[in-house]
Amino acid sequence: MSPDILNEREFELINIVGGQLAANQRDLSRRLNLSLGMTNMLLRRLITKGYIRIKQLDYRKVEYILTPKGFTEKMRKSVKYTLKTIHSIGLIKNNLLNILKPLHAEGARKFYILGESDLAALIDIVLKENYSNDYTLVHIQDRSKASKDGVTLVCTEEVQGTGLVGQKEINVLESLASQTQGIH
Repeated sequence: MSPDILNEREFELINIVGGQLAANQRDLSRRLNLSLGMTNMLLRRLITKGYIRIKQLDYRKVEYILTPKGFTEKMRKSVKYTLKTIHSIGLIKNNLLNILKPLHAEGARKFYILGESDLAALIDIVLKENYSNDYTLVHIQDRSKASKDGVTLVCTEEVQGTGLVGQKEINVLESLASQTQGIH
């Protein structure tokens, strides 16, 4: 690893110092869930690399401050993480479309979403983007609230109630997991 590349703990420490969330090494070590000695070593390494500097407040107290290099690295990694997240959401949306497209082709127009989650919101977005108003979406908290005229899309691990006989049901979490096996 290049000496200028930050490991996960170093980056976490830069985020804490950059957010001014801790006042001293003891606070930093608690937030990082590391020993005081390990925190001290990380701080010294980041100071040597030029990401953090020390400001002496008095003879016992110091303040850790991000340098311009540290702030730049924090922003670079944040942007990289955000772009990776956006890409992941795009992949999930494509996989959701792979689940919904055959259902729509078979004539399904009413969907019951079981569970409140970000996944449920993504299903709504995928349906709107691909089928405009050619569907009905009903959010339910219990399987028994669905009817046989639609497809229940389970978006939670904690499933309540029992499904109706003849009711088409798809566990979206399991379907997504099976689609992404082997993708890294």
